[in-house]
Amino acid sequence: MDPVVSRPGDGERFERENRTITILVDLPGLSVLEIAFDETFTVDPHTHDDHTDSFLVLDGEVEFTVGDETIRAGPGTLVAAPPGSRHGFRSAGRPARVLNFHTPDAGFAGSIRGYRP
Repeated sequence: MDPVVSRPGDGERFERENRTITILVDLPGLSVLEIAFDETFTVDPHTHDDHTDSFLVLDGEVEFTVGDETIRAGPGTLVAAPPGSRHGFRSAGRPARVLNFHTPDAGFAGSIRGYRP
C-alpha cells in the first residue's frame, strides 16, 4: 500500500444541513476527516466497541462530553475516546472545525459516503 498525502483542498467533500465533512484519509487502519460545523450541530454522547474516536480542534470552541464530564476546548486541544468510553461533542455557540480520527476506520468513512437524510 502506498503512503497517502492529503494537501489543502484535497479530499472527498460532503455538504450536510449544518456541517461539511471532508474525508482526507480512508485506510483500513485509519480514517481522518475534517468536520466544519455550525452552532446547531450536535453529536449525542455514545460509545464505540471497535475503534478509538479522536478529535483535534482546529477552529472555534467545542464542548466535548467525556465520560460524565463536559469540557470546553479550543484550537490545539486533542480529545481521544478509546473503545467503550462515552463521548460526544457540539459547538460551543459558534462555528467550529475539527479533525476527526478513527483508528481503525471501522467503516466510518463509508458511512459518510452512504449517508441518506
